[in-house]
Amino acid sequence: MNAKVLGIIPARYESSRFPGKPLAMIGDKPMIQHVYENCSKALNYLYVATDDQRIFDTVKAFGGKVVMTSKNHANGTERSAEAAMLVSAEENVNFDVIINIQGDEPFLDVNQIQDLLKAFESRDTQIATLVQKINDPEVLIDVMNVKVAVSPNFEAIYFSRHPIPFLRNVDKEKWLEKHPYYKHIGIYGFRPGILLELVKLMPSPLEKAESLEQLRWLENGYKIKCEVTESVESVSVDTPKDLEKANEIYKQMTNG
Repeated sequence: MNAKVLGIIPARYESSRFPGKPLAMIGDKPMIQHVYENCSKALNYLYVATDDQRIFDTVKAFGGKVVMTSKNHANGTERSAEAAMLVSAEENVNFDVIINIQGDEPFLDVNQIQDLLKAFESRDTQIATLVQKINDPEVLIDVMNVKVAVSPNFEAIYFSRHPIPFLRNVDKEKWLEKHPYYKHIGIYGFRPGILLELVKLMPSPLEKAESLEQLRWLENGYKIKCEVTESVESVSVDTPKDLEKANEIYKQMTNG
């Protein structure tokens, strides 16, 4: 696609489970550098959005592009919205699509970015995200894995931490045989105008119930297009233990 696409990697220093996570070392590089260099393979415009001078200086040091944003943002979506406006002014470019990229997935398969962008080949797409067919019963029941119910044209109907739909009169062991279930992969694309509208919305009842921000958008009538990806889901680094696993993977990658 010929659209002008901006990738934003929100990165904050403060984290309840893992303070300083973006600067945690994986091999000989901080995690934010792994994410940036990986995603730069697929995007001409890519920026880190941070509220911390240490992260800002680190990105500058490895040659990445970065903008300083407010410390008052409640989530990565809000940070991405501010960053998108700053970058658009700095680059003097009116972007067609803004992609919000998780800053804690150092081995993200960049094919997922291409998969996501397919949704924006339609002018009607407001928001897009990725889903993956669930084949593992453990993934289906794990509340840390967010599931999504989709319409026939693959627009999100609802996101939940529990399996949806509930199959009445069917043993749970056979649910995957009887119905396709999809796991949500947390990368988002937005039309710039839509992104600016979303950050003005107040937290909604369904969002608070499930602790899932995207439910706020659905409750307010926005449409989320889902693209199926076959790419292997990357490792997310949420805790120091996850960092150990990431370093093991990196060693295997570099020694292999």
